[in-house]
Amino acid sequence: MKTTIITQILGASAAAFLFTSCDSKQENMREDALENKADTLEKQADTVRKDAEKAADAAEDTADALKKTDPAAADNAEKAADAARDNAEKAADAIENEADKTREQK
Repeated sequence: MKTTIITQILGASAAAFLFTSCDSKQENMREDALENKADTLEKQADTVRKDAEKAADAAEDTADALKKTDPAAADNAEKAADAARDNAEKAADAIENEADKTREQK
């Protein structure tokens, strides 16, 4: 059975495409390393948020305890809690942005 030139060209093109679309072991290892680094950064961002939330909760507990005896100190403790949350959110966002940039390198 004879094959036409078009069939041969299509077959060769498909084979070339399949061959070039495969990543090498080194490329797969590089992508895995980047993915692992990005995952680690995201976990770090989560930890920053959780730790800041614990610190802010403690500051709010202190504020609640001081409301009757020292309203000014209670207000300062509330402000400290808000600042801790804001600073942690900014830091965590920066870490997540770094994770996104790492993933884009793949």
